[in-house]
Amino acid sequence: MIIYITGGARSGKSSFAQKLARSYDKTPVYVATARNWDDDFNKRIKRHQQERDENWQTIEEEKHLSKHDFSGHTVVIDCVTLWLTNFFVDTKNDIEKSLEHFKAEIDQLKKQDAKFIIISNEIGMGVHASNEVSRKFTDLQGWANQYVASQADEAIFMVSGLPMNLKSHV
Repeated sequence: MIIYITGGARSGKSSFAQKLARSYDKTPVYVATARNWDDDFNKRIKRHQQERDENWQTIEEEKHLSKHDFSGHTVVIDCVTLWLTNFFVDTKNDIEKSLEHFKAEIDQLKKQDAKFIIISNEIGMGVHASNEVSRKFTDLQGWANQYVASQADEAIFMVSGLPMNLKSHV
């Protein structure tokens, strides 16, 4: 099962996802997809770590999430944007290859007997990107979000800390 949560920066996605995961599983798994790029990013990572208590199992995995066996667990994947960034940088900004790798990972995760709560960002709702690489990444992010949403059983859009239901599991 996939529950997809998207929204803008600081819209409450992560805290909502973590509360939701704890409602399903006393010992959920948190998959951090971020690379530690610099000091500022290190501070962000530390803040996210402090939001979770000892009941969480944390896995740091930049790209190949499906190599882990998540069977029987509720898993928060935080987040698609950082996950895609890793593919995008490693493929030297190749949208098609990045999207292909990403979709393959989603397809493999879907085969596991687990509940995935996948967090993403709606970066295309902001200011038009000022350079070619940023525009390419915005396109990649939009197509990846569409793919996850199409595979999801539920989809939620976060606005100002409030969840808006886009797609419900029937």
